[in-house]
Amino acid sequence: MTDPATTPTKERSVKLLPSNKPLAFALAGVLGLGLLGTALVPNSPVANAQTNKAQSTFAAPYANAPATFADLAEKVRPAVVSIRVKNGAKRQKSRGGSPDLNIPDLPDDHPLNEFFKKFRKDGPDGERRRRPSLAQGSGFIISEDGYVVTNNHVIANATEISITMDNGDEYDAEIIGTDERTDLGLLKIKSKKKFPFVEFSEKSARVGDWVLAVGNPFGLGGTVTAGIVSARQRDIGSGPYDFLQIDAAVNRGNSGGPAFNLNGKVIGVNTAIFSPSGGNVGIAFAVPAKLVQSVVAQLKNEGKVARGWLGVTIQNVNEDIAASLGIDEPKGALVTRLADKSPAKKANMQVGDLIVSVDGNKIENSRDLARKIAAYEPNKGVRVTVLRDGKKHDIRVELGTFPGAKKIAALTSGKPTGEEMEGLGLSLAPASEFSGAGDEGVVIVEVDPDSKAAQKGLKAGDIILKVAGVTVSDPGDVAEGVRKARKKQRKAVDMLVRSGERQRFIALPLKKI
Repeated sequence: MTDPATTPTKERSVKLLPSNKPLAFALAGVLGLGLLGTALVPNSPVANAQTNKAQSTFAAPYANAPATFADLAEKVRPAVVSIRVKNGAKRQKSRGGSPDLNIPDLPDDHPLNEFFKKFRKDGPDGERRRRPSLAQGSGFIISEDGYVVTNNHVIANATEISITMDNGDEYDAEIIGTDERTDLGLLKIKSKKKFPFVEFSEKSARVGDWVLAVGNPFGLGGTVTAGIVSARQRDIGSGPYDFLQIDAAVNRGNSGGPAFNLNGKVIGVNTAIFSPSGGNVGIAFAVPAKLVQSVVAQLKNEGKVARGWLGVTIQNVNEDIAASLGIDEPKGALVTRLADKSPAKKANMQVGDLIVSVDGNKIENSRDLARKIAAYEPNKGVRVTVLRDGKKHDIRVELGTFPGAKKIAALTSGKPTGEEMEGLGLSLAPASEFSGAGDEGVVIVEVDPDSKAAQKGLKAGDIILKVAGVTVSDPGDVAEGVRKARKKQRKAVDMLVRSGERQRFIALPLKKI
């Protein structure tokens, strides 16, 4: 599993919600409707007849919607806060002058030196003060003693945090803990006062449910917008966790703010928007309440979130790869790399193993595996069932602690990474013959642009490491792997391919002979 931090993902136009930008306003057009060219005079018999007919024929839109959200907004707004963050004034070495102005570095005896000196912000020993950066976001109070939930990216690297209540009262706050993988953070207001608070919903939100978003967009303070839950289980390329999609207006500064249902319960924490322009286009994403509760509980008790770690890079199985492995359904998570000194490597798991279940629970895909492993506590022993060479094997693995992103990168980083294969559209040569290719595998020298290999994304310079589960070092080994797959009457042959630092399995269909 990469453990999701290492799972390759596609780039998406999903933006976290940073602090303020200039605000642009636009007027909406007004559309007038006529009835067959007839001008209706208010309270005339014709007008009244037409109105009565329309009311008897058509149901009012949103008939079950509340007449107003005012009561709900009044109920929840006192618990929603605006957050201001100062990221500190770090020092950096200076050659003289200002970080923001092009001020000349003049000798001490220069007649204009005293004039320019007042614009410089140099500190002792030639250090230059860097202006502290400011950021704004949103949050909400979850207990009367002042615990506040927000986004990790709002408070990351903060040195000072200020909380502003809906009534204008301001308080200092401290960080209790943060979690990068879910982008959640927990604060504590530095006060013994009792605060208004809101609760999480115990029921999962449904698509079509009304939702109220409250936050601090563009630094404007408590702002309420309404919409519906547009979708659930959205993958926004941020680890293995799924997000809610809502269409209530969410903008910069709404980060960390709550999304409420009609009962005034929190169903999610607004985290990101999908936007070509950076402004609201009706697509926003929120961390579901159930996940928030789990993370916040650990942050409150431990100051961090500890997750189980398997130490593998994984990919999904498509129909071609399923055919190459001889399985009926494209399910499971395929191991493409083992991190050094990882629990999986210690347990003798192998590249090419297809993980099909953990402790008897079936694995649907790589994200499913990532979530299931992350739900275990570190040092927990689990039974991982893999499919290897067409046979199932149970492997006992003692999970480790999921490391940070930098540690993951260090563990999974590796070295930078003909003969015509009839029917595959590939020209191959041993990797050892190419400078910088390493000693492992077979280099693809040329790809037929009309071949299945080209359609699968293979290109010149890619290195084939395994074919049909067998390590290859020359084109003859690749040919042997193809023959092996044909002998097993497979419709496709699987190849482990390295492209730069990325490894993945590709299944190439085999022509009938």
